[in-house]
Amino acid sequence: MADTTGIAVTGASGRMGQMLIRTIAETDGVHLVSAIERTGHDWVGQDVGQAMGGQPNGVIATDDAAKAIAAAQVVIDFTAPEATLEFSALCAKAGVAHVIGTTGMTDAQIAELESAAQKCAIVRAGNMSLGVNLLVQLTRRVAAALDEDFDIEVIEAHHHHKVDAPSGTALMLGEAAAEGRGVTLNDVRDSGRDGITGARKRGDIGFSAIRGGDIVGEHDVMFAGPGERIVLRHLATDRLVFARGAIRAAKWTQGKAAGAYDMLDVLGLND
Repeated sequence: MADTTGIAVTGASGRMGQMLIRTIAETDGVHLVSAIERTGHDWVGQDVGQAMGGQPNGVIATDDAAKAIAAAQVVIDFTAPEATLEFSALCAKAGVAHVIGTTGMTDAQIAELESAAQKCAIVRAGNMSLGVNLLVQLTRRVAAALDEDFDIEVIEAHHHHKVDAPSGTALMLGEAAAEGRGVTLNDVRDSGRDGITGARKRGDIGFSAIRGGDIVGEHDVMFAGPGERIVLRHLATDRLVFARGAIRAAKWTQGKAAGAYDMLDVLGLND
C-alpha cells in the first residue's frame, strides 16, 4: 500500500468514525493506518473490523494518539473541539496533514489552529460535502446582489444527538452571507430568539436550529424581501457524503504546503 495515502481516524467508534473506516476500505488510493480512541474505551486493543461487527482488518484501535498519527500521512478528525486542538498539535509535530470536520469550535479555538498550520496542511470545514460548499458560494453571491431590504435567515435541522447550535454548516453559510454583504458575522448575528425580542434589526443575519429524530442535515438560506423570498436549500440524506468529502480532502492534502485550507480549496471553488 506504499502508493496509497495512509489515513488515521480519530474517534473511531463514533458514527462518523465508523463511516470513515468503512468508506476508506471502499475507496481507491487510500488505506486505514490507525484508529484512535480515548483511554479506557472498549475498542482500545481490539481489531477495528471486529469491533465494528465485521471481519478483522488488521488495524488495532489505540489510545496512543502520538504514535498513531506519526504512522499516518493524514488524520481525519470529527471529534470535539478540545480533542481536535490536541490532535492538531500532534499533527504539526509529526508533519502530518489534518482534515478537520469537528464543529462547535469557538473563534479562539480556531485561532489556536494557526500555529499548527505553520507546520502542516490543515483542511477545516463545517461541512465536507460538495453540495454544501456550492451552496456557500451561491449564498455569498446572492447576498452580494441583494441589499438589506432582504432579511437573511439560516435555518438548519439535525438529529437529536447533535450538541452544538447553530451547526458548523449554518455558521459557514452565515459567514458567506456576511462576506457577500461586506460585514462581519459577529456584528450582525441574531440567534436564540425567545420571548419579546422586539422587531428584527435591519441587516441582521438570523439563525434558527431544529433538533429531532435522525435528521442527517438540512440547511436553508432564506432571503426574505418585500413581496418575495429566495430560498437556497441543501438536504443531506446520508452521512456518506461527509465521509467521501473528508477522504477527498485527505487525498488532496498530499504534497500541499503547510497552511490553512478549506473545502473550497479542495474542490477548486475558491475565487
